[in-house]
Amino acid sequence: MKTDLASELEFFVLVARLGSLSAAARELNLTPPAATKRLALTESRLGVRLVNRTTRSISLTNEGETYLAYATRILADLREMENVVSSSGAEPRGLLRVNATLGFGRTTIAPLVSEFAKRYAHVEVQLEVTDRPVDLVDSGVDLAIRFGTLPDRRLSARRILPNRRFLCASPAYLEQSGTPRTLADLAHHRCIIHRQNDDAYGVWRFERDGHHENVKVEGALSSNDGDIVLGWALDGHGILVRSEWDLARYLESGRLRVVLPEYRLPSADLFVYYAQRRNQTARARAFIDFLAQKFQQAAPGRR
Repeated sequence: MKTDLASELEFFVLVARLGSLSAAARELNLTPPAATKRLALTESRLGVRLVNRTTRSISLTNEGETYLAYATRILADLREMENVVSSSGAEPRGLLRVNATLGFGRTTIAPLVSEFAKRYAHVEVQLEVTDRPVDLVDSGVDLAIRFGTLPDRRLSARRILPNRRFLCASPAYLEQSGTPRTLADLAHHRCIIHRQNDDAYGVWRFERDGHHENVKVEGALSSNDGDIVLGWALDGHGILVRSEWDLARYLESGRLRVVLPEYRLPSADLFVYYAQRRNQTARARAFIDFLAQKFQQAAPGRR
């Protein structure tokens, strides 16, 4: 099996990322024996073992770790070279790798990608949805769409949607348990906790007139999925922190009410993140501008 160096590097990076030869074979529409042979040819050419194989998984050797680091960097340089050249053309074209959070990516970004693809027929979009953090510098992903800021100075970002957070609850819950008048009242209420990344569990942060206060809340229900906790709030299980993007239609219909509106919570603005490069591709610029336009059009409909 003869492959060019770029394809060989891409294959090895894929194997390392998936941690399985069979998974890499499925991704590339190869048979498992063909994938095994492809890796063996690379090891034979280099004269070293790159991976340790077991019946269920693989792990990289020291040489494999070194090969992976160089392969990732070389592929990134090749992509940037092609991006700079292709950006000189008038029409966006080429491959654009986009990452978004699981629920938001599925319900909101995927339909927008469909519309974008109809407008830009020569751009190939690979959309990956995952709630785990993604390393844009090393993963080969061009753009990541996330709520809130990412603490990575290697990245640049463009805000495409301002998005405040509010405390909210259903009318049924407030009628049964009462409406809190102060932050101290939250200690006597059932709170629905949305577990996110490394945020302190059950700690809500507020600001009013320049004064900041952290409140430890408790409740019987918690989840790392935003749609799940929102559903529990609609069912009357307690008070929830949620962004206006998610709440707009429920506030307008009266199914949820804002609680303690005089207190501000950290915003959940929507950003598109990308690795810092001197020249951004025409397809990336087109996609970011497209998203900004679509979310700007949607904003007037939100409260």
